Amino acid sequence: MTAPTGSADLDRGRVRVVRGAPRSSPRPRGGSGTPWLYLAPALVVLGGLLAYPIYQLGLISLFHYTQAQVSGGEPTTFEGFGNYAELFADERFWQVLLATVLFAAACVVCTLAVGCALAVLLTRVRAVPRLALMLAALGAWATPAVTGSTVWLFLFDPDFGPVNRVLGLGDHSWTYGRLSAFFLVLLEVVWCSFPFVMVTVYAGIRAVPSEVLEAAALDGASQWRIWRSVLAPMLRPILVVVTIQSVIWDFKVFTQIYVMTNGGGIAGQNLVLNVYAYQQAFASSQYSLGAAIGVVMLLILLTVTLVYLRLLRRQGEEL
Repeated sequence: MTAPTGSADLDRGRVRVVRGAPRSSPRPRGGSGTPWLYLAPALVVLGGLLAYPIYQLGLISLFHYTQAQVSGGEPTTFEGFGNYAELFADERFWQVLLATVLFAAACVVCTLAVGCALAVLLTRVRAVPRLALMLAALGAWATPAVTGSTVWLFLFDPDFGPVNRVLGLGDHSWTYGRLSAFFLVLLEVVWCSFPFVMVTVYAGIRAVPSEVLEAAALDGASQWRIWRSVLAPMLRPILVVVTIQSVIWDFKVFTQIYVMTNGGGIAGQNLVLNVYAYQQAFASSQYSLGAAIGVVMLLILLTVTLVYLRLLRRQGEEL
């Protein structure tokens, strides 16, 4: 039975209306600049706290700027990249840079190892020990760097420290030798850094389905094999994030080195870039060289941060 002509025309008209409708949803009210209005206060604060100091840092690094220029005794002269050329020609700078990279790498490896091991331990203990370990770790994380460094100096003090008494080392000074001083600072850095890794990795482990871990255990896999073959691949995005954050934190260590080695150790044997920049700028009044070291550190950390943000973006796209 055929439909009446009017109904057919009406149906065809409906089809034409549907085909003519816009495919995209209507734009929300408000211009495209509305999000920037909400971000404006934060951008103003960041601009004042970050952009202007960075601009001044880069500007000072391009001039000959010492105590004589600060006091007004001599005019400020433009050096261009002369400070950077002097810095890169200094063998001491490359030695300190190498020591900083090696020290930061050791801190990152040890922090990840301790944090991941304790994160796995948290999944194996009962509620009360888990809570005690959590509180102890968060207490270490919340301790100021100066306070933590002073406590670790007391623990390893050659005269009154309990560590030497327990180990029977007598009046051995841990801060006298270069490697032992770096090792002591490394312990303190790991102590105040592992809680972040532990809590983050523990949260990732809790998100792994228990059936996967039970299946691996039933297949006879050891705890190390479960971590290496099951947990680590599933937690790779989290491990990448905590690794890059640890690199950023440990590369710019200042307080622990400065407090525990009394400003860089004997004859500067425990210098890192942050302490080296401080010595050049304030101890030697070479403010332009200190600013140049700060710019080099900024560029290195900016590169690492950009990699970090890119990984975060990839992780967000996967989610």
